[in-house]
Amino acid sequence: MPVAASAIYFLNLRGDVLINRLYRDDVGGNMVDAFRTHIMQTKELGTCPVRQIGGCSFFYMRISNVYIVIVVSSNANVACAFKFVVEAVALFKSYFGGAFDEDAIRNNFVLIYELLDEIMDFGYPQNLSPEILKLYITQEGVRSPFSSKPTDKPVPNATLQVTGAVGWRREGLVYKKNEVFLDIVESVNLLMSSKGSVLRCDVTGKVLMKCFLSGMPDLKLGLNDKIGLEKESQLKARPTKSGKTIELDDVTFHQCVNLTRFNSEKTVSFVPPDGEFELMKYRITEGVNLPFRVLPTIKELGRTRIEVNVKVKSVFGAKMFALGVVIKIPVPKQTAKTSFQVTSGRAKYNAAIDCLVWKIRKFPGQTEPTLSAEVELISTMTEKKSWTRPPIQMEFQVPMFTASGLRVRFLKNLNTKRGVFHARITRHTLRMQNEANIGTESEEGTAHRKGVVVLACKTRVLYACKTRRVLSCKLRLAQRMENAARKTKVAGV
Repeated sequence: MPVAASAIYFLNLRGDVLINRLYRDDVGGNMVDAFRTHIMQTKELGTCPVRQIGGCSFFYMRISNVYIVIVVSSNANVACAFKFVVEAVALFKSYFGGAFDEDAIRNNFVLIYELLDEIMDFGYPQNLSPEILKLYITQEGVRSPFSSKPTDKPVPNATLQVTGAVGWRREGLVYKKNEVFLDIVESVNLLMSSKGSVLRCDVTGKVLMKCFLSGMPDLKLGLNDKIGLEKESQLKARPTKSGKTIELDDVTFHQCVNLTRFNSEKTVSFVPPDGEFELMKYRITEGVNLPFRVLPTIKELGRTRIEVNVKVKSVFGAKMFALGVVIKIPVPKQTAKTSFQVTSGRAKYNAAIDCLVWKIRKFPGQTEPTLSAEVELISTMTEKKSWTRPPIQMEFQVPMFTASGLRVRFLKNLNTKRGVFHARITRHTLRMQNEANIGTESEEGTAHRKGVVVLACKTRVLYACKTRRVLSCKLRLAQRMENAARKTKVAGV
């Protein structure tokens, strides 16, 4: 079921209309007044993002200090509407240099109107790919002073290229050095009991790719997923040595992936766009490798004292480390005074969230730092209820570690005979957040280039090509020496 949007509005926090576009005549221009009266003025913006007012449905989302509101007069697909908003914001950011707020909209309203006419036709979403739209909408937005300068030049025959079979990639790209960067970024959502047992756990990950290849490469990516390895073993009529395999539950691919070949051969084959893009998303619910174990002990010593002891054990390799570790230990609201003793990092009491916040900048593997704290409470005369202990929250980032065990087996270029290109580095990053409610982490971060896992992936792709070239050079040299020896022998006779 499509969106069939009747109108779209961009509002600031005061409710003023920054930009609006009417796609159908089944709603009036004053529909935004109903949104202000029934939602913004009643302070219901933090509740359900879908409201029905006067026979029309309002889908709204806040991005920075801007509200994006889609008005629909008929039944529509809500998920498709929010997906359109997310992709539209990503498109605007690509034009504005990474910023999307009220100032960016005011500075680029002409460009936004032009994009709104292209990405939606009569209320139905159209092409939202930045790579394609930048071919014929060459007007640059007002960029922030920290953004990079655009280097792309207008492409001739842009209309033919956009409507072609591979509209997301330009023809005639040439690089002096063919390079491919792969990033595997995962987020783990975990619910753990006070005894350290896992109650609920799942992994959401994505494979990011940065491609600088000449021509029209046809790439084939091999992962250690269970279905793909079983299909590969059937085609080769012999078992494949792959080590640990994982089972992907939900997979979403970029539009460049050949889904027909994936359904038949279970391989990820694609013609990549130029530059950086998100190749695939996945989710895993079984076989999750947790890098930490949290062992808390909380004792209530009377009515006015609590003793807190927390031990955090890192179970990953000693050569690896975690970054930005933040552990939030909840305490009662009537906390008056706290005292800490930690073996690593720093700790303090945050009265705004009623938590002891323990921060460790760099957490090495195979270590067990501890926190000991004494909490003094305010004594009250009212009858006290038993304190329900909320779960401990933990946030961290582990470079070169994947909780799912996903790894890259190979990356081939099928359009060349030798398949030679430099797969510079494969980076793995784990972001984790332990909390009671399962949710997806929204903060983006940068992956790290150094680690241990990269050596195996780099050896498989890069050095295998070099080995073939060295062997061929040695073979040619041996043949030349043999021919020279024959000529010398004939001349001597």
